[in-house]
Amino acid sequence: MEARSVGPSGQGGRINAVDVLVNDPDVIYVGAAAGGVWRSMNGGTTWEPIFDDQAVQSIGAIAVNQTNPDVIWVGTGEGSPRNSVNHGNGVYKSIDGGLTWAHLGLDGSRAIHRILLHPNDPDVAYLAVVGSPFGDSEQRGVYRTRDGGETWERTLFVDQRTGAADLVMDPRNPDKMIATMWSHRRQPWTFTSGGPGSGLYVTYDAGDNWTQRTAEDGLPEGELGRVGVAIAASEPDIVYALVE
Repeated sequence: MEARSVGPSGQGGRINAVDVLVNDPDVIYVGAAAGGVWRSMNGGTTWEPIFDDQAVQSIGAIAVNQTNPDVIWVGTGEGSPRNSVNHGNGVYKSIDGGLTWAHLGLDGSRAIHRILLHPNDPDVAYLAVVGSPFGDSEQRGVYRTRDGGETWERTLFVDQRTGAADLVMDPRNPDKMIATMWSHRRQPWTFTSGGPGSGLYVTYDAGDNWTQRTAEDGLPEGELGRVGVAIAASEPDIVYALVE
């Protein structure tokens, strides 16, 4: 099969986030670097914007509740900073398929790169907050809500220049997650990726406690840069890490 572009054309900018309804793969949501959230109902043939009324149009993460697809979570702000980057102002949620949105806080997060939804409890969600690349910030790390986004608690934090770059959940056990932390800084003349704060962490109790994996567990020695992680859905004991 030859690959072809199906949109939403160039106006939306870079695509940072994609989610698809498992039971209806013709329904696709994408988030753009500076173009908001778009939805296709026909497998990508046509697209409609559903986030245009919001003040921020930089999208870093999208998660659709697979058991109730009217519930859509959006994390704003680019999680992959470049020489130019668009900031966000927290997390949003729609309960009517994108017709209206509620802002759920974390205004200072600047960049949210991943949202995970608990498969059995619609009130539980997790965020990987990268944070601003331009300065120190306390609002970084992994966050959890247990009340549908009304309140948030930070469950993993390293330091003020290290954010959560990735977050995955074991499909067999939602209490087990793997997070990667990334120390980085953007300055007008350079970009520094990596440092003592970067690393890979595992939790087996839904984020209450995290254990860092190190070179003793098979990861590269020395300071790490950004780390991407994925769990094989067909065999969740197999985990892949892309290490800078």
